[in-house]
Amino acid sequence: MSASLRGQVEPFHVMEVVKAVAERQRTHGDAIALCVGQPGTPAPAPVLAAAAAALAEHQLGYTEAAGHWSLRERIARHYAETYGAEVDPAEIVVTTGSSGGFLLTLLAALDVGDLVAMTRPGYPAYRNDILSVGCRLLELPVGERTRYQPTVAMLDALPEVPAGLVLASPSNPTGTIVDAAELAAIAAWCAAHHCLLISDEIYHGISYGRGCASARQFGTDAVVVGSLSKYHSMTGWRVGWLVLPPVLRRPVELLQGNLAICAPALSQVAGLAAFDAASSRELDGHVARYAANRELLLRRLPELGITSFAPPDGAFYAYCDVSHLTDDTQRWCEEVLAATGVALAPGRDFDPVDGHRMMRLSFCGQTAELDEALDRLVTHLRQ
Repeated sequence: MSASLRGQVEPFHVMEVVKAVAERQRTHGDAIALCVGQPGTPAPAPVLAAAAAALAEHQLGYTEAAGHWSLRERIARHYAETYGAEVDPAEIVVTTGSSGGFLLTLLAALDVGDLVAMTRPGYPAYRNDILSVGCRLLELPVGERTRYQPTVAMLDALPEVPAGLVLASPSNPTGTIVDAAELAAIAAWCAAHHCLLISDEIYHGISYGRGCASARQFGTDAVVVGSLSKYHSMTGWRVGWLVLPPVLRRPVELLQGNLAICAPALSQVAGLAAFDAASSRELDGHVARYAANRELLLRRLPELGITSFAPPDGAFYAYCDVSHLTDDTQRWCEEVLAATGVALAPGRDFDPVDGHRMMRLSFCGQTAELDEALDRLVTHLRQ
């Protein structure tokens, strides 16, 4: 017996770093994980209270495949309040994290051999999922000139129109944001060329002076991917959602029912409270801390000789060129962890071509811990 070809995808290398961090913590007790995009805070207090009440009062059996209607109603209201976009709750499917939603979208919308475009650098699980379902991958090399985002000019120059385009704003690993006018133009291009726009908006709510537009503001042809993981500080609760065009609603619902039955019921019930005003006040406090961490990084990265990095408009990442230190960041990050206890993400995850000179640093932890990590890195590099 042998494994299928679709299972022979690249590992998500950051998860290998996470495993090494756990070992470092067991052996030395001094690990500082700047490698993973996980807020260092629990879910908001109203969510925790709602979860406790649900455990005591509800059966917590299966929900309908598309998710609790009350949660879908609240998500729809969120789009009206935040973006002025009208969304019917029936257009929403609640998924097992945004990751589950992305895979459902690929399965429902695309066939084996279809061409799907995404940026390079970009989120590695997207690349691996696209290949695992048998689609062809078209990587769009982006850089500082386009703020690490695709443009209509770039799409016009393609030799083949892709069946799908994945766009993330704010993006991972760069944290850059697509301006509203450019997003509108890209959405219009995709609609005109029968290319499915998959708009990853899971970092919305976390930005630093630049607004985040939703693809939903510019029509109903795109798939919008949302999540409670990042801004709402609920990574392990595994609640995401899709806002779907009409042709994909029933296929996604059917696939969800067969593959997962439903998203976790407890997380759905508790997640409703994530949109409460009290939760928003708590979560905005986290964003203020991320902003302070960002300023700390901008001030201190030059101490490491790092002067070239993507402008972190949103999310909580700095994607940095460290070619003055190494031409193999996979090995370099391993050495830094062994020498300092500080874990960084090597760039090969996000860019298999040029990532050997890049690393991603996550700044969503506590400010004092970030400062300590930078102290250790400075000391190490000066030795």
